Amino acid sequence: MQCPNCQHTDSRVLESRSSENGQSIRRRRECLQCKHRFTTYERIEFVPITVIKKDGKRESFDRSKLLRGIVRACEKTGIPHLRLEAIVNDIESRLQQDSKREVTSQEIGQLVLEYLRQESEVAYVRFASVYGNFQGIRDFIAALALLQSSEIERAHPSWSPVEEASVITSS
Repeated sequence: MQCPNCQHTDSRVLESRSSENGQSIRRRRECLQCKHRFTTYERIEFVPITVIKKDGKRESFDRSKLLRGIVRACEKTGIPHLRLEAIVNDIESRLQQDSKREVTSQEIGQLVLEYLRQESEVAYVRFASVYGNFQGIRDFIAALALLQSSEIERAHPSWSPVEEASVITSS
């Protein structure tokens, strides 16, 4: 392993431990030349997944790009960073387990929204506004109405937003 400080290729492993729920190994290393300590990660190499963007372009699935988007949506919500990494791990695992090697960005966005709906309403709306390319206040109102109706349905399974709307308009 090449030292990031002096580029020497010999180092010794000081400590190894499993991380990311056993999906990778974290190793603390020390360069044998300059004694600089650094961390490396080893992870299983998965079959590459291609993401089909809205404009039809194709690019390789980028785990760090997904994490950045989720972190951005979850700023100041109090959700621990480890939880966000676990969400990305779950999404990546679901994509790897699927037999398809190509997935649309919309499918990934829906997976993220499933997780964020459970974590934080604020993060859900933030992510939905970027993922859904919201153009104005009406888009936010629609997302909030959908979020609210799903919360009511979970609390009251017999409730129907259609019936509720008819009761409100007939009053």
